[in-house]
Amino acid sequence: MKKQAGFTLIELVMVIVILGILAAIAVPKYVDLSSDAEAAALKSVAGALSSASAINYAHEKANGAGTAIANCSAVPNLMQGGLDAGYSITAGAVALDTEVSCTLTQTASSNTATFSAIGVN
Repeated sequence: MKKQAGFTLIELVMVIVILGILAAIAVPKYVDLSSDAEAAALKSVAGALSSASAINYAHEKANGAGTAIANCSAVPNLMQGGLDAGYSITAGAVALDTEVSCTLTQTASSNTATFSAIGVN
């Protein structure tokens, strides 16, 4: 009698069923990653704007050579390359030596985040 090697049909069907169940569980977790990525990008741009404003303020206080910031919409001028076209900033006055919360909006999704702007003369 010959001994056959390989998998039976039942074993193959069971493997396919298990893979199907795993795929059904995993796919929904990865489908909505684009909105998470957009939200993370928005938060990172807001953080970069806050950092640029704080560095500018520190430079002004240490050396007297900071860039003038009197409005929230002036903060992107501090960043190399400015602000990407996919974002907009709600204009708001920033008084000298005062920290103000400004709103950054992602135009494609209308998501918003806040960043800090510090007034410099």
